[in-house]
Amino acid sequence: MPKTWFITGINSGLGREMATQALERGDRVAGTVRKRGSVDDLKARYPDKLWVAELDLTHVEAIEGCVKAAFAEFGSIDVIVNNAGYGLFGAAEGLSTEQIRHQIDTNLVGPIEVTRVAIPYLRQQCSGRIIAISTYGGQATHPGASLYHASKWGLEGFFESLSQELAPLGIGVTIVEPGAARTTFREAAAANAGSAPDAYNGTPVGMVKAFLSDSSRMPVGDPVRMAAAILESASQAVAPRRLVLGSDALAAIEKALQARTQELESSRAIAPTTDFR
Repeated sequence: MPKTWFITGINSGLGREMATQALERGDRVAGTVRKRGSVDDLKARYPDKLWVAELDLTHVEAIEGCVKAAFAEFGSIDVIVNNAGYGLFGAAEGLSTEQIRHQIDTNLVGPIEVTRVAIPYLRQQCSGRIIAISTYGGQATHPGASLYHASKWGLEGFFESLSQELAPLGIGVTIVEPGAARTTFREAAAANAGSAPDAYNGTPVGMVKAFLSDSSRMPVGDPVRMAAAILESASQAVAPRRLVLGSDALAAIEKALQARTQELESSRAIAPTTDFR
């Protein structure tokens, strides 16, 4: 049965691939872009099935109107996909306050606000799915990506809690954790990376921008297959809490969770000693 999707950031990368695949199989898509004209080709091919709105997630005051307009256009929406986002990399002390706020507003506050506006509609429908595109960096960390990790760890905390709130209402929530994919993500991240003082030369933080710009390091993730897996997850009877995509993502998350478990053991003896007696 055809579905109706609301997807943020369909102008490029994984968002565009999800929108394209959904439209190709006969679904309807309400998509957002930061600049009009970036999906004119899709609109020309699917004039009755694609609705497009210009939306910058940092403009919180515009989010409510956009989401409401999408529901008004299609009547009902089955799946909300919080996809729009970007990576901010560099030494924490080299980032400006403006960069920090823009990262958090785009990757965390924006998806929260989109979801908050959509929930009453899904609740009235007594059904629906909410998908949050995170990253394996929502579970594992690397030096030189502190703000990006902060935005994604916050995203995962919000949506994991939300899944428990909405489950009794028949609304499923899935957090998607992709690895590196062959999109323009790394190129954009390299171009917008923050500065690093000379003290970081030769350290992992100092090598972040070089790594992002290294075209010989080809990501293993296929955005076409990733998009297909995300779309398929929305048809599962029970929404998966998390969806890990990519062998690199699986390895990184597994390593991080094992290390965290070992660290937890080091507190096993002291933790009970701080209880009231």
